[in-house]
Amino acid sequence: MTIAEPEILNARLLIVDDQEANVSLLEQMLREAGYACVASTMDPLEVCALHRKNRYDLILLDLQMPGMDGFQVMEGLKTNDTDEYLPVLVITAQPGHKLRALLAGARDFVAKPFDLVEVKTRIRNLLEVRLLYKKLDDYNRTLERTVQERTAELRESEARYRSLTELASDWYWEQDENGKFTKVSGPVLEMLGLRVDALAGDARAVPVEGWNEAERAALQAIIAARQPFLDFVFSRVNGDGTRQRFQVSGEPMFNQSCRFIGYRGIGVEIAAKQ
Repeated sequence: MTIAEPEILNARLLIVDDQEANVSLLEQMLREAGYACVASTMDPLEVCALHRKNRYDLILLDLQMPGMDGFQVMEGLKTNDTDEYLPVLVITAQPGHKLRALLAGARDFVAKPFDLVEVKTRIRNLLEVRLLYKKLDDYNRTLERTVQERTAELRESEARYRSLTELASDWYWEQDENGKFTKVSGPVLEMLGLRVDALAGDARAVPVEGWNEAERAALQAIIAARQPFLDFVFSRVNGDGTRQRFQVSGEPMFNQSCRFIGYRGIGVEIAAKQ
C-alpha cells in the first residue's frame, strides 16, 4: 500500500498561527512545494469547527496564541475528531513544550525560527503516514462492509434453501459420521422407520415393524458406502393393512479436508402427494 505523489500534494492542510508573517511564510512555502489545498486561520477558536467541516489531513498548529493556546486546541480536536489519529504538527519556540505537545497527541513538531527544508520534510512525512492511515481505515471499513454483505447474502441463501426444502419435501435430516441424527425437520425418524428415542443418544437405531427389510437394507448399504442417492423408494405395511410409500434423496457431507462428516437428505411420503 503506497501513497502517490498527487495524493500528497492534494492533501488538505490548515495553518494556525496568530502571527500573520508566519502564516504567509508557511503558505508561500507550501504552495511553492506544490500543495494545492492550503488554508489558514489566525483565530484558534475556529480550528475545531473548521476541521469538523473540512477534515484536514494535517494541521500546522502554533502553541503560543492568545485566547486559546495550542494545547487547548488539541484537546478540542480530540472531542470532535471521529478517527484515532490527531493530524497535528505543532510549531513552538519553547524547547520545553515539545515533549508536552507530543504527550498531548501531536504527531511531530517544528521549532521557530523555521528551517524551511526541515518543515517541508516533516510535513511530507506526516502526510504520508496520515494518508496511509486513512487508506488502511477505508480498506478496513470496506472489508467490514463486504463481510456484512456476504453474511447477509449467506443468511438469505440459507433462508431460501430452508424454504425450498420445506416446499420440496416433507422432511429433512442430517447425520454425523457415526450415523447419529444431528438435525431433523418433520417426522424424519418415523418416516425412516426409527424409534424417536434414537435421537436421545442411542447409537443404534431401533427399527419399527412393517418395513420392507430388503428395501431398507438396500438403502443402508448405499449410506454405508457413502454414496449419494436420488428418489430412492421404500415402503412399509401398517398394522391396519394399509401400505405407505416414501421417496428419499440424500448425499454424503465432507469437510474442507475431504473427511466424511455425515449425511443429509430430504424425503416425501408419496401417497401424501398423490
